[in-house]
Amino acid sequence: MNSIKHDMTARKANLPLIGMMVLGLVACQQGSHKEKDKVSESTTFTNPVFDEDFADPTPVKAGDGYYYVYATNSQVDGETIHIQVAKSSDLVNWERTGDALPEKPNWADKDFWAPHVHYDPGEQRYYLYYSGESIDGQYGKCLGVATSNNPAGPFRDKGEPLLCGDGFINIDPMSFDDPVTGKKYLYWGSGFEAIKVQELSDDRLSFKEGSEPIDLINPIADESPDNYQRLVEGAWVVYRNGYYYLFYSGDNCCGEQAHYAVMVARAEHATGPFQTLAEATGSENSVIMERSGRWIAPGHNSLIRDDAGQDWIFYHAIDSQKGSGGRMMLMDKITYEDGWPVIANGMPSEKNIPGPVIE
Repeated sequence: MNSIKHDMTARKANLPLIGMMVLGLVACQQGSHKEKDKVSESTTFTNPVFDEDFADPTPVKAGDGYYYVYATNSQVDGETIHIQVAKSSDLVNWERTGDALPEKPNWADKDFWAPHVHYDPGEQRYYLYYSGESIDGQYGKCLGVATSNNPAGPFRDKGEPLLCGDGFINIDPMSFDDPVTGKKYLYWGSGFEAIKVQELSDDRLSFKEGSEPIDLINPIADESPDNYQRLVEGAWVVYRNGYYYLFYSGDNCCGEQAHYAVMVARAEHATGPFQTLAEATGSENSVIMERSGRWIAPGHNSLIRDDAGQDWIFYHAIDSQKGSGGRMMLMDKITYEDGWPVIANGMPSEKNIPGPVIE
């Protein structure tokens, strides 16, 4: 009898411990489910993701874990912002952080546009490449480069432009590190000339000594309404599945006669030769995204990958429902079919859809 009592007493004493173990197991399982949900769930969104004038957007994942997106100059609350910048934790909800280039460079006085920021994780430094209007009457538009240790800026210009020239030839820079060769490149153009590429120096602040620009994509002189390639600009390059994909836009970004779309070409080397989608498939053009019922003249895109390895295209478009207000920032998913990038329906999405997966 005493042994039975002792056994019951021991069981009662162990009940709290057993309960704690069960609760701990349940909590662990719940935590595991929550972690899985955190990774697998995404935020839904409806375009635009930034309902203000925010043209030529280019996002980057910064060293602080946040995403930053940069855009062409604009008026914000009556103030001129040279290079717009906004911040997000999920690529969907954005808030302004100010002006990335508050102090104008000494070689330019107005119109700063088409920025691209490259983050070097080794140096923990940010490089801002952008277009600007030269103050020298001998030159037209120029390519500039500025640096900062903070993704929001302020960025400080190197003190002189990378390259200047007549008209809109030297505009829309995009920096790219070739994952195969390790070489650093700058793509730009074009003002009715070719989109070009040239190797950068190791410090990213100038072109490599002895390098020369290489023509990649040429405009097509054709007046048919389906020709968006009369002018080519806004180059963006990514390396996927053994190919270098060059996304570009044309032919008229703005105004009442806006006629703009996103096109694509691919190559086996970062410096080409590039084959356009039209050349590869026999299509009448290389367009992968053009206007929808609501969104006019979508283009000047950039790409970024989420934590699930999914590519997203950021771009601007004009809202036909507003009639004015500038070029808003939109986002859509890119998939790859038969070796080529595809955007659903070939136009900006207008419904609520799942967004990027962010861990």
